[in-house]
Amino acid sequence: MSDTLLLNSDAQPVSFLPLSTIIWQDAIKYMVLEKVSVLSWHDDWIVHSATWETRVPSVIMLKEYTKPKTRVRFSKSNIFLRDRYVCQYCNIAVNNRTATVDHVLPVSHGGKSTFENTVTSCSPCNGRKGNNKKIKPKIAPHRPTYWELADKKKEMLNDIRHPDWLVFLNI
Repeated sequence: MSDTLLLNSDAQPVSFLPLSTIIWQDAIKYMVLEKVSVLSWHDDWIVHSATWETRVPSVIMLKEYTKPKTRVRFSKSNIFLRDRYVCQYCNIAVNNRTATVDHVLPVSHGGKSTFENTVTSCSPCNGRKGNNKKIKPKIAPHRPTYWELADKKKEMLNDIRHPDWLVFLNI
């Protein structure tokens, strides 16, 4: 089973962070309530009720514009995305299993958990750095904008579940 891509009335995803998808049952509900237009359908997927049947949409677009969120939430996944899943000390590629978050100014020295004080690190570098506040990352951490992260997410998008989505994601 696949989800349905939800686009705003301007034909852009409501969100890239995370990608705006909804479960197929909600897509059907929005169709019945006439809140969306269907742009694409899943091939050979029909759902039935006692009195009604329909194909399941793969891409739907809201009829009324919804203002997208532009404030970036502080999270591990957004730190990793900002740093493109690269250790900021040794430049090796990491993934969700091997990446860690390192505090540039360690918490024990008054460092806070903010975008400006955290970077992506591999486990060996994080262990070597430890409590040392003199070791600095190659690139200074910063608070990313929503659009910066959205562009990086587009570059790294790996949650494409239906080929029709590519047309609407501009990637």
